[in-house]
Amino acid sequence: MTPSTIGGINLLPDEKKREIYGRAVPKELLDRFNLPSLEAIRASNFLQFKYAPGSTDVEIYLYHEQRFPDPILYGHLTDTMNGQIHILLYILNDPDSARFDVDRMPDGSMTRFGTFNRNLPAEEAAMKAKHAPGQVRHGLRLLSPAILSFEKFVSSLGHDIYFVEPLYYHNAVIFERYGFAYQIGRKMMERIEAGFASGGNFHNQLNNSSPFRPPEAANSIRLRSWAIHDGILGEPFSNVTMYKKVGKFAGITTCPSCTW
Repeated sequence: MTPSTIGGINLLPDEKKREIYGRAVPKELLDRFNLPSLEAIRASNFLQFKYAPGSTDVEIYLYHEQRFPDPILYGHLTDTMNGQIHILLYILNDPDSARFDVDRMPDGSMTRFGTFNRNLPAEEAAMKAKHAPGQVRHGLRLLSPAILSFEKFVSSLGHDIYFVEPLYYHNAVIFERYGFAYQIGRKMMERIEAGFASGGNFHNQLNNSSPFRPPEAANSIRLRSWAIHDGILGEPFSNVTMYKKVGKFAGITTCPSCTW
């Protein structure tokens, strides 16, 4: 019987752990990059995992070729206090797009995707290239099949609900549009929407006082996210947790009129 938690899976033999965690990899991603079957890549260096017996989290890395610096899929999963699956970070990278070093400083130290430190020249270049905060490369536009695959993985563990922690404002809006609801943070999202409306306190700060605060950010999800990342809220974007019921669509929209 498959354990229902990350902690339980991490106690299993290595081959079984790899089989279970491999279920979270969307087949569409393998097809996109002409990778062999999931069974084959589980035995290769293309699919890597970081886990340890006794730990309650796992990191999943899928590469499209050997020695490429970034995975095409990165996932960091953990258990909630009551044993549900919680996505801490989920990234789909387009390896054919340009890379911007928003994740590291010029001396090589890590920025935690700009949440611990900020490489401002790289961030400004990324924004001009139409990236969102935290993106080192463009995404793959495969979130829909990725969510379906992840829900099959969650269901295989006996769950009908899972949780996600959006790292940035734009992540939360995207998750809304894929059917997620809020456990914590909906009031903050509604306050942000009101603040960016005409006459709102955030709208009035979109005055080009920094490259990340252009006036057009009022009506752009991506540019709002850059302004928020730049500190326009007066506090970090944090304490937002969302959840999704498997196969269900919550229908929540806190940002109804913005384009990307």
